[in-house]
Amino acid sequence: MKQLFLVVLILQLCKAEAQTSSSSVADSLYATRNYSKAINEYSKIGDGTAALQIARSYNAIRNFDKAIVQYRYVTNDNPNFQLAQLELGKLLLKVKTYADAKSVFINLIQLNNENPEFQFYLGEANSNLELSDESLVHYKKALSLDSTHLRSLFQLAKYYTIKQERDSALNYIEKGLLLYENDVAMINLNALVLYNDFQFKNAIPFFERVLDLGENKEYVYEKLGYSYFMNWEFEKAKQNYTVLLSRDDSNSQTYFSLASIYQKEKKLDSAKMFINKAMEVQKPIFAEGYSRLADIARDQEDLKTALDYYKLAHDNDVTDARIYYNITTVYDQLGSDPKKKLEFYQNFLKQYPNEHPYFYESVRKRITELKEQIHFTKE
Repeated sequence: MKQLFLVVLILQLCKAEAQTSSSSVADSLYATRNYSKAINEYSKIGDGTAALQIARSYNAIRNFDKAIVQYRYVTNDNPNFQLAQLELGKLLLKVKTYADAKSVFINLIQLNNENPEFQFYLGEANSNLELSDESLVHYKKALSLDSTHLRSLFQLAKYYTIKQERDSALNYIEKGLLLYENDVAMINLNALVLYNDFQFKNAIPFFERVLDLGENKEYVYEKLGYSYFMNWEFEKAKQNYTVLLSRDDSNSQTYFSLASIYQKEKKLDSAKMFINKAMEVQKPIFAEGYSRLADIARDQEDLKTALDYYKLAHDNDVTDARIYYNITTVYDQLGSDPKKKLEFYQNFLKQYPNEHPYFYESVRKRITELKEQIHFTKE
């Protein structure tokens, strides 16, 4: 009996040693990012820890479908395994399966409603599901559990910035900057809040700080340039717009902005030069301008002028169906020949067959009416 016991014990020790050895090999492969071989080694072990590492390995090699299947296997086997559920929920957010992610984080909060991360990620899921009110509740809950939760502060600050609720936005921004004064995302929001509130002078140092911290996107230069312009710092404004042109010399708005500066400085020849350049680099500017002039003429019931302007707009942008539709309907009001009117409407369907249903139905209906009119005129 003793001998049998010793044999069983030895076998168990050997098995445990073998598992430990396999685990060490698998862990080493995982640590050195040899994920495919790590998966093979973890598969030999077969316990919950190994199963989680397989899920992580699939995630690391971006085989997200298999990672999700493996995470679900782990969490179904152990529903109280919070770490595995958290990683699963974050992966579901990453692959934009927001409803499934929401279910995971709701379950996590039921297991532990004192964890601010769980509240934050449920807020993220709701935000992506466009459930703003619900997302705010969970961001605020995360902050009530951890007043230093910067990501929740940022999301709340961003929400109120977009809503242009200045005081609420600044409240969260200031709290965030007290925690981390070089948080470029928070500094950027601070600049935008002041900019949107027309406090251009106050916005300038925040935009400058954003650039100093290395966030040099085009919109920062554009808004800083405009803030300088509104603060009568024309040379600094020019410098910012010059940077924008060095990155994209086909942006007509930058040329228009420079023209505005020179106009303020009474340097009208330079202003005209930049206006001409703006119209040269982006011809749809002509189309938009002519189309607006046509709209005004139409409102004033000057149909001939309206038609002339719409034709000029169409010459500069033949892709805009709305412009040709306006040509067609104005000629319909102005002209007397039903055959010519019919030709315009038929050309519209030929040139713009996949446009907005309103245009399509309106044109088809008018074609039917004109054909009937032509038929009865013949009789």
